[in-house]
This record gives sequence, C-alpha cells and structure tokens, in this order.
Amino acid sequence: MTQQAVDPHAAPAASERWPTEIRLAGDKRTLNVAFEDGGRFALPAEYLRVSSPSAEVQGHSPSERKVVGGKRDVAILKVEPIGNYAVKLTFDDMHDTGLFGWGYLYDLGREYRNRWATYLSELEDRGLSRDPVRRAAKPAPAPSEGGGSCGSGCGCH
Repeated sequence: MTQQAVDPHAAPAASERWPTEIRLAGDKRTLNVAFEDGGRFALPAEYLRVSSPSAEVQGHSPSERKVVGGKRDVAILKVEPIGNYAVKLTFDDMHDTGLFGWGYLYDLGREYRNRWATYLSELEDRGLSRDPVRRAAKPAPAPSEGGGSCGSGCGCH
C-alpha cells in the first residue's frame, strides 16, 4: 500500500470547510459567513440568489445553467440549517430550492470578484438587467358618462 504525502500547509478540501458563523445582516441583503480557517465573507443576497445551486438556476448540466436577471433588490427571508452540511436560503421572490453546502459557500466567497464579473458580462451578453422587471400599472377604468362609476349618472362613486 502506498502512502500519500500530505502538505500540512495546503488548504483543506472543500468538503472539510466548516463555518464558525453564519449571520444574516439586519437589512436581509447580506449573508456574513466565517470559516474555521479564518475566511470571512459578506455575500450579497443578489449574488447568492443568482448563484443558487438549485436545478432551477444550475440546470442538470453546465449547458443548462441559466443566467437570472432582475434580482438586484432580492432579500433573504430565512436561513435554515440542513443537517451539518448546508443551509437552505429562502429569498423574498420565494426561491428556496438551493442547498448551499459549506464548500460551495466558501467558494462563492473566495471567488466572488471573478464570479460576479462573469455574471455581469453574461447579463450584458443576453440583454438582461439586474433590475427587476416593473410591470406597468393597469390603467384606471375610464369614468362613465354622467360622472358616476355605476353608470347611472348619480355621481355616487
């Protein structure tokens, strides 16, 4: 049997990452995560939402991954521990199907700048925006002749 040399200075494998703190900011727009190795990350809700590990966002293969726009204003409603390996985040757009494992959260923090730049580029390439799509308000019904909305002309409404 061959024994592999282990570098004591090498970073632990992603599966060995262990958070020491997970705290949702008061405005619900930042998840602060600290790890045993000293890594500390402030992860914006928008970034977490568009990076969700769910099949809805990631698809079932890299070619199916979706670029999600319109999430600039998203907030995190709930942070729920899943066993001792992940958290489930519920966003205010009601997305709640992604389980964020410790290694994935660590990678999102460590790779934030590159991943965010890639996301912004992908939005631009697809003609998408970070801003939510605002639906036009329905126009008010035209007042009926006679002044009242009941149509009788009594002016009751």
